[in-house]
Amino acid sequence: MDDRTGISTGLALIEYQNMSRMKKLLNKLIPFMVRQAHQERNQRKALRPELVEGREHSSFLKDYRSIALILALAAMTALFMFPSREQKSPVYNLTFIVDITRSMNATDYQQDNQAVSRLETVKQSLRQLLSKLPCQSKVGLGLFTERRSTLLFEPLEVCSAFGEIDSAINAVDWRMAWAADSNISKGLFSSLEMLQKNNSAIIFITDGQEAPPINPKYQPDFSPLVGKVKGMIVGAGGLQAVLIPKFDSNGKQTGFYNADDVPHRTSFGESNLDPASIEGYNARNAPFGSAAASGTEHLTALQEPYLQQLAAQSGLAYTRLSDTENLYQAIQNSQLARSQVTQVDVRWRMASLALLLLAAVYFPLSFFVNRRLPLPQ
Repeated sequence: MDDRTGISTGLALIEYQNMSRMKKLLNKLIPFMVRQAHQERNQRKALRPELVEGREHSSFLKDYRSIALILALAAMTALFMFPSREQKSPVYNLTFIVDITRSMNATDYQQDNQAVSRLETVKQSLRQLLSKLPCQSKVGLGLFTERRSTLLFEPLEVCSAFGEIDSAINAVDWRMAWAADSNISKGLFSSLEMLQKNNSAIIFITDGQEAPPINPKYQPDFSPLVGKVKGMIVGAGGLQAVLIPKFDSNGKQTGFYNADDVPHRTSFGESNLDPASIEGYNARNAPFGSAAASGTEHLTALQEPYLQQLAAQSGLAYTRLSDTENLYQAIQNSQLARSQVTQVDVRWRMASLALLLLAAVYFPLSFFVNRRLPLPQ
């Protein structure tokens, strides 16, 4: 048995003994007070029978309230002396990596019958999740755009740094992006490389939208990183394709992207297609052909099969973001927690006892018993 376990057991034993003593004391005091009240009543009745009926409970009531106040004071003293105790609890060390590319501005979530963007939904969910994590858990925050991720801060303890973490998540904005492209696989790969040595699980949140579409020949190889970082990919957005909002330099929406605003195929590296099937193919000057490409890349939807594929390749779990409870449950089910001895707040126990005793002062036992109390045997 280590020192922490011994301290935890000792505190639990002291608390149990204190509660047992209080219970025994109450079991002795109540019959004693009832007996004393009967004796005083009988003495007064023998001397002044006409006064007994109106005053027979006053002495008992006074003594009862005094003792209840004393016990309430003792409970409050114990509350401040033993505010917490040590016990083993699940704690988390998580780093949230949030996709802030343009498609995350698509509004395919609903809140109070209002359309809400994916990015705003992610921020609200993470802020609510923050309040659900147990103390001693740690949370870090990073952003993804283009083909790499950057860490805003290392994981901090959620209770002592709650305000700072909450404010940082709330301040995340798509205008923090340093480039407009979106290569999800390389962004995930850079995140895993970044976190493989800091013992933090990754929560990579994205809609999976690639812009421009990637060239399959240049996908990163995740095999060297499999098993080195735990975590999950969280898919944000709906399965129904929607338009991507367009904003000006001041952040004001000016409309939506159309088919002419975005590339519909990759133009990077060597083509993965058969040159004979490419119109206007030229190995040097036009490896993807000279014909204009058309498509639906100006629309966005959650690329769930692609994200599930990336999760399988990188050894991560996958879940779709629907609400905070769903996300918290997924994190719990992914075995990302580790057991650690933590300080658990137990003030509510003594506070509840003190509240009951104070309630007994203002709603005394004599309100609920017959005026002629039976004498305990």
